[in-house]
Amino acid sequence: MHDRQPRASQGVYGITVAADLVGTGVQNLRAYETRGLLTPARTAGGTRRYSADDLDRLRRIGDLLDAGLNLAGIAMVLPLQDENARLRKQGDEFSGEEA
Repeated sequence: MHDRQPRASQGVYGITVAADLVGTGVQNLRAYETRGLLTPARTAGGTRRYSADDLDRLRRIGDLLDAGLNLAGIAMVLPLQDENARLRKQGDEFSGEEA
């Protein structure tokens, strides 16, 4: 028997479950999507499906809101954080090749 885990990017959680897991309201998830802060997967019928990666992003949004940023500020910060993480990973891979 295989214990298959979904990929981190695979949408598996419905909107109500996702909102509950990150401690926010469903209406907030819809607002974040409208503002372009997150793009959940959709089923053929159009139902939103959130992934573990989406949940991490939602937690980051919550942290930034708690720090006092508004949604417009968060829309500017998230891509910078994503790029920083990408560059760090690239640097770590480069350092590993040199060792």
